[in-house]
Amino acid sequence: MPGYPNRIRELRKLKDISGVDVAEYLGITPQYLYNLEKGTRSLSTEIASKLAEYFNVSVDYLLGRSVEKSSESNPLEIPEWASAKDIADFKKMLEDDKPVMFDGVPIEGEKRQRVLDVLTGLFWEAKELNKETYGRKNNKTKDTSNDNKE
Repeated sequence: MPGYPNRIRELRKLKDISGVDVAEYLGITPQYLYNLEKGTRSLSTEIASKLAEYFNVSVDYLLGRSVEKSSESNPLEIPEWASAKDIADFKKMLEDDKPVMFDGVPIEGEKRQRVLDVLTGLFWEAKELNKETYGRKNNKTKDTSNDNKE
């Protein structure tokens, strides 16, 4: 199982984010990040926590102790009732790592992640409400049609 050097590099490349951008977010030099990716620097608890938050993964995943990217305690993980289409819709919503803007000003760092967390929660609430509403209409239609046949 890969350790943190491989995971940092893997997550950064997966999201197509430069090492300079990650280092800036962490408040470290690009050389320091490069040394973390090579495994020649130890990963502090603080940096591990910030990296996990930045990439939206668990610290255990980042350290190579888990193959699951999300944390068990993450309230924003994909609900059990979500269909494959729901998951695809969700991934499409998040796939573009475009800047989050407010009044033309980019929101970055922890504030950006908080906005994305809220949007994620709202996305799943809206999906669930849609399924409940749509499901009720289907059930009423089916019940009515069955009553008419008898």
